[in-house]
Amino acid sequence: MHDTGTAPPSAPALKQDAAPASHDDGKHARRFGLPIATCLVMGNIIGGGIFLLPASVAPFGTVSLVAFAVLTAGAIALALVFGRLAERDPRTGGPYVYAREAFGDFAGFLAAWSYWITTWVSNAALAVAAVGYLDVLMPVTDHKWTACLAALVLQLLPALANLAGTRYVGAVQLVATVLKFLPLLLVAFGGLFFFDPANLGPFRASDDSALGAVSAAAAILLFSYLGVESAAVSAGEVRDPRRNVGRATILGTLGAALVYLLGTLAVFGTVAHDKLVTSTAPFSDAVDVMFGGSWGGTAVAIAALVSMVGALNGWTLLSAQTPYAAAKDGLFPAVFAQKRRGVPTAGVLVTVVLASLLTVYNYTAGPSGVFEILVLVTTFTATVPYLLATAAQLYFLASGQRERVRRGRLVRDAVLAAVAFGFSMWLVAGAGYAAVYQGVLFLFAGVLVYAWMAARKQRTATQDPS
Repeated sequence: MHDTGTAPPSAPALKQDAAPASHDDGKHARRFGLPIATCLVMGNIIGGGIFLLPASVAPFGTVSLVAFAVLTAGAIALALVFGRLAERDPRTGGPYVYAREAFGDFAGFLAAWSYWITTWVSNAALAVAAVGYLDVLMPVTDHKWTACLAALVLQLLPALANLAGTRYVGAVQLVATVLKFLPLLLVAFGGLFFFDPANLGPFRASDDSALGAVSAAAAILLFSYLGVESAAVSAGEVRDPRRNVGRATILGTLGAALVYLLGTLAVFGTVAHDKLVTSTAPFSDAVDVMFGGSWGGTAVAIAALVSMVGALNGWTLLSAQTPYAAAKDGLFPAVFAQKRRGVPTAGVLVTVVLASLLTVYNYTAGPSGVFEILVLVTTFTATVPYLLATAAQLYFLASGQRERVRRGRLVRDAVLAAVAFGFSMWLVAGAGYAAVYQGVLFLFAGVLVYAWMAARKQRTATQDPS
């Protein structure tokens, strides 16, 4: 039985994000078209990890490219499912909206709570990682407080862009995506002209079986595709969301996959395998091989920094969108439902504060490793909304709700949903026992918040039956 208040939303409810903006909002708020929505997906999928990925999987040999191909298929299936779900319900919130409609308030809250944790912890992790690339351009890591200040500034700038309005969020995302993909595409396509098969090394470089090597490489690569849900989460800010969210999700995922696969292949073919295994900057090494000199490190550091700032910009927006959708339904504090200039400002501010506190803690805690544990936890919490969303799609298909399912696509949609669900389960398994254990504790902590919000919602409904 559904929880109280979880009946399918009425037609007016579907338009909760379509209210006209105020005069102040109209100048700064702008709905994203297909190009910006696609950039949001690509920018959030590809952060800074791509610049280390080739070296991370090199110890397994070129069999890791097989793992990439398998994961790409799973990510595309997940992207297609999100596209189908967004056609059905194009509201801001994405997985939260789908889970709540299918399974009730509690499932929706878990999706929103886990996704929110993922966004602000990931922002702290991105900022700390970006400082390492910034240090290549200017010395900031000589003193921990200088590094800490740099990390805080890197978080604050995208937050200011968000607070300025969706018009500026989209502009920053477009510029960041273009700037970061130029050097990546240079290596991905230009490296093919310098490709030497002798550099590839063995197909299977480890002692594992072929299947074991694929699984081991996949465990490292699994989280490369987190972010495929970006357009669905921000559906309320996308023009013609029933059409554009699905397209942006698929195009963004395919674009990211192309860069991942070609970039990794190009680095494998330009940098000798024995050097790549120990490389700390594989794209820099590839650029040095292609053009000579030693300027590759600076070029790649700039690209990585731009990439991470773009990802911070996109994730900051997403960190506010899911709590906004939940607050509209009374499952998050009402302050999260307030928008200005098209952006839920409270969500952005709370995210910046929490991520900043976690960043400061990272630089004061020393080698305790607690920060790293929290980052690993997000690899689990990020997949909870995926599981709930794909399960919701399977529920819609299996329950025969004709207004939601076109019979001609039933089998195809069911296969896609099953593959996406399996991919999401693989993501959970790849997070590791410790991350799953600690992530479940984070989810259980949210149960107290749900109990409080559900009680308030029930009390309000009782006092105001209308």
